[in-house]
Amino acid sequence: MIGRLNHVAIAVPDLAAASAKYREQLGANVGAPQALPEHGVTVVFIDTGNSKIELLEALGENSPIAGFIEKNPAGGVHHLCFEVGDIAQAVEQLQATGARVLGDGRARIGAHGNPVVFLHPKDFHGALIELEEVRG
Repeated sequence: MIGRLNHVAIAVPDLAAASAKYREQLGANVGAPQALPEHGVTVVFIDTGNSKIELLEALGENSPIAGFIEKNPAGGVHHLCFEVGDIAQAVEQLQATGARVLGDGRARIGAHGNPVVFLHPKDFHGALIELEEVRG
């Protein structure tokens, strides 16, 4: 069902500082910040050639990232994102096998303009999994 690893997301307390660190210390090609109010985050993508790193910072008090940063003040790996060809089919198949899709179970549009869902970390050995529909 899953395709390639699309990105590894790292929650950070200060997006500008984290972006500068990746750009200046690692020589990374860091994209521009993108606010995603519907997800409660501001993100920056770093292209690694074969995948991406997503740096995410809380946007607003009700951000799902705020609690993560409270527990992990320096930040840390937040989730893994895998590509799927048909997100509705993937959700149906996962739910049929007992996996829990977070939220209302319906896909929302993610940072790349594609449908995404998140899977409960307790169903995947403590790892929050994002699935992103990528066709073609």
